[in-house]
Amino acid sequence: MPTLVLLPGLACDERLFEAQRPALPAALPVRVSDAHMRHDRIETMAAAVLAETAGPLILCGASMGGMIAMEAAHQAPERVRGLALLGTNARPETPDMYQLRESAIELFERGEARDVIELNAGFAFHTSRGGEAALLRRYVELVLDAGVPQLVRQNRALMQRPDARVHLPALRCPVLVMCGDGDRLTPPDCSREIAELVPSAELVWIERCGHMLTMERPVEVNAALGPWLARLSAADAVAS
Repeated sequence: MPTLVLLPGLACDERLFEAQRPALPAALPVRVSDAHMRHDRIETMAAAVLAETAGPLILCGASMGGMIAMEAAHQAPERVRGLALLGTNARPETPDMYQLRESAIELFERGEARDVIELNAGFAFHTSRGGEAALLRRYVELVLDAGVPQLVRQNRALMQRPDARVHLPALRCPVLVMCGDGDRLTPPDCSREIAELVPSAELVWIERCGHMLTMERPVEVNAALGPWLARLSAADAVAS
């Protein structure tokens, strides 16, 4: 039986997936990785994920976690039985985003992390949800709890990330690509591109949803993710 490894996004932890727990197949062992908190590059984060859980894996990554999942599948394709990629991006960093991250890092290091995160939190959600103070507050506190050193380190890892598009056509495991139709941080074109590059990928759009799919539209995410995982689990049981 493969282990399901949940891979949180930038400055996030297991709380990112708390609403998904009830939808996960009971037969699957589950762990949440914190490799992104302990390493400096996407490549070494992925290597840690592979080293820290033995045997076959199903990887479910949100945003930066999806980048780690794609890299792990590149490093050890024989071990990865499935990939669920939520609101992620296979492209390397663009020059404009590189500069934006550099500017944000300068502000973080000057002690202005809360101001930066609070000012930009709304962009992580669908435009229709800008007035939902409780949701925005949960997100802001989740990110700030990571601390400034992690915000700096993880942003730098994103700035140096590899181009996963080179390797995606070689994937042979089942792949679920999920994206909010109003994602302003990782636009839908990024998910569409992944689905077009991966043979037999399944592309699911979450309506009226932004970047933080698991927090913003948990019911809809679970309705797609739960059955997909159940099918993988059942197929593995038959194969065994």
